Amino acid sequence: MVRRPLPRILSNGTAQLARSRELARTAADNATDVLHPLITVTRGLRRLASAGRRKWAETPKDKRGPLLFLVASVVLVVALVPYGPLLAVITLMAASAWHGRDRTPPTPEGPDESQTQRLQSLYEALVPYFSAAEDPAPLYAHGGEWEKAFLSHEFDEAGRVRQLLIRYPAYFPDGEPGARARIEYLLTAKSGRGREYHFAWDEEGNRLTVTALAPLPTDIAAQRFVTSPGETVLGFTDPSEVQRTLPLTYGEEQRDVPPVVWRTGARSTEPHLLVMGRPGSGTSTLLRSVALQALQYGDVLIIEGGGTGEYACLSGRDGVLAVECGLAGALASLEWAAHETERRLIAVNRARQAGHPPPDDCRRPLWILLDRPGPFVHLASANGHKDPQTLLQTPLRHGRAANVTVVVAEHLDSTDAVSEALRQHTRARVVLGPALPDELEAALGAPPHTTPLAHMPPGRGYARLGHGPVLRLQVPSTPDPYDDATSDTDRQAVLDLLPPRSGPSEPAEQPDPVEAAPMEVAVSEA
Repeated sequence: MVRRPLPRILSNGTAQLARSRELARTAADNATDVLHPLITVTRGLRRLASAGRRKWAETPKDKRGPLLFLVASVVLVVALVPYGPLLAVITLMAASAWHGRDRTPPTPEGPDESQTQRLQSLYEALVPYFSAAEDPAPLYAHGGEWEKAFLSHEFDEAGRVRQLLIRYPAYFPDGEPGARARIEYLLTAKSGRGREYHFAWDEEGNRLTVTALAPLPTDIAAQRFVTSPGETVLGFTDPSEVQRTLPLTYGEEQRDVPPVVWRTGARSTEPHLLVMGRPGSGTSTLLRSVALQALQYGDVLIIEGGGTGEYACLSGRDGVLAVECGLAGALASLEWAAHETERRLIAVNRARQAGHPPPDDCRRPLWILLDRPGPFVHLASANGHKDPQTLLQTPLRHGRAANVTVVVAEHLDSTDAVSEALRQHTRARVVLGPALPDELEAALGAPPHTTPLAHMPPGRGYARLGHGPVLRLQVPSTPDPYDDATSDTDRQAVLDLLPPRSGPSEPAEQPDPVEAAPMEVAVSEA
């Protein structure tokens, strides 16, 4: 059969519609320009009529008769005078044009006096860093003109710098992190503390763009995110950093917010996650959020080293294998997880050799959430047990092939307790709460392009997935619903996401390592 071409109205209909809209918009603009005098006179007549009605309403009733007689006399005189009606119409049109003019005050061009002083102070502060004694025509000099150095500038309602495009000399060492850090610290201090600034260095054009970032929303509650299996929402970031948005519910309204999506599974390049932060920064909140999202498609094993009961709401739920808080239970659970990873590897390998798809029990994702392994490391060392983190080597190395994901959270003060194998296999990193620039660079592998705040709300920090850029992050509010300090709205939002209970609320018992003997035999046979 010969394929018939689409009708012209269907093939290029979109282009015709766009062209029609452009023509209509151009015609409307031209009509507005042509009819602008008529519009101005009509507006003035309306204002004069409103003023006349207001004057008539304000006139007392006993004085309205003389007023009417005076108006009639004026009209009669105008009618009898030669060219009187014509002069009256011209006078009326002139008065209407005067009263109908646009009274909006014109936008002032350029900065005002206070903004000029702020820009001059910024310029003077940059002189010691952007000037050299050998420069015959310095761009930066004491008492110089800031207009040549600052190509563009914007201010917010409070009079502080919102955006600034700075031109600097070519001999400034913009490739050295130390030199950049000094300039960024100076601009942060002079532009106004308490805000986050993004610095974009254009080394080829010798330009620096400073942008004051708006604070990330902190009122995002826990909810079902529109994601596909294998995608986990860690939090939300700036619209300019990602090309995707998620529809979120805020009470009765919805908004589209850009997310930070972490992808796991067999094709993931960052299959495991390491979360670090100060106490109270929201690391447990992030793990709770990850657990609620993981329970949609997989099973979750939770091990808590802090012993604060942050995950008691998940105990006994469908898909939650165990919630362990003691050393013995943690060792047994991690040993079972290592054996389960090996069993899955063997089953998947045999299925592939036979030309069959993987078994169903190997397709369901298994999540291992370990919150604060540091206390377990100290307890195991004191009692003569092996480090629990050594049991994570098999899930970390072979978890991607076995559909096993490991998520570990630890305090920044206890990062020395994190094993080297755990650091090497967790290329997805999150740092929450206030941290020093050196700590951020050591944890994320690269410094952020924004200035960190000294005081951050819970759940605020930075995220980096593999070798990608460092993104600002705000974790959705996922508090412990059993905490008395939790608001009713957040508590109900978390309770609505919890799966139904499948057993008692006590932590489920893990299988004894001895029961895994058949699996070990299979390993030895392989």
